[in-house]
Amino acid sequence: MSRHVLVTGAAGGIGAAVAELFAGDGARVTAVDVRDLSEHAGRLRARPITADLSDAEAAAGLLERAWDTNGPVDAVVNAAGIYPATPFLEMTAAQWDRVQHVNVRAPMLITAAFGRACAASGRTGSVVNIASGAALRARPGAAHYCTSKAALEMLTKAAAVELGPLGVRVNAVSPGFVTVDSAANPVTEEYAAAVSANPLGRRGLPPDVATAVRWLAGEEAAWVTGAVLRVDGGASAGTTALPLHWTGTSEVQQA
Repeated sequence: MSRHVLVTGAAGGIGAAVAELFAGDGARVTAVDVRDLSEHAGRLRARPITADLSDAEAAAGLLERAWDTNGPVDAVVNAAGIYPATPFLEMTAAQWDRVQHVNVRAPMLITAAFGRACAASGRTGSVVNIASGAALRARPGAAHYCTSKAALEMLTKAAAVELGPLGVRVNAVSPGFVTVDSAANPVTEEYAAAVSANPLGRRGLPPDVATAVRWLAGEEAAWVTGAVLRVDGGASAGTTALPLHWTGTSEVQQA
């Protein structure tokens, strides 16, 4: 039987690219989103699930729903995430909580359920979380989002430590700015231009991230767990946007 991959946030952007890539490889893909995905069922070879992952009960029960509906799950990709723009001094507790619930709590609940299911069935598995360069570099209006992605990176490592002995690997892909044209998380061109500079000189595309996810979820990465793979055109390595810090010479430099 083909591999069964559960992908959240599969209605668009990175999640959709991941789902399509695995389906193209012959996997059965349970696509999950708060938006309706029924039209995609045929090419994904599995029945999609509509779920609001800001709800703890929905997130906690998602793995079991996918397992019961489409068979044992081999890999989980936690790609669902929200990115509202909220100035820090205007941020409410409800706004903060919703971002943490979708971006961190849901992956925790889904990953824990997957670990329990693998342990009970004697199966191995793989989890790949979609993090963000925002975990390393704060930006205005995104305190909730940046914090959630930093927490997701540590969740990845903590889960890897505890689930490794059970044969479940947990890793993350941390994308730089990716052009997704998402109605769920729209951004202005001004913002995109400001955050997308990188040494490779172009903005990322969803397939750039999806191929990294496929590698981490597959057997070629069988000895990789607790890793955060930066897929960002080199943005986390440094910037090319600065001039040389000194254009002359000094006696100290010449010595």
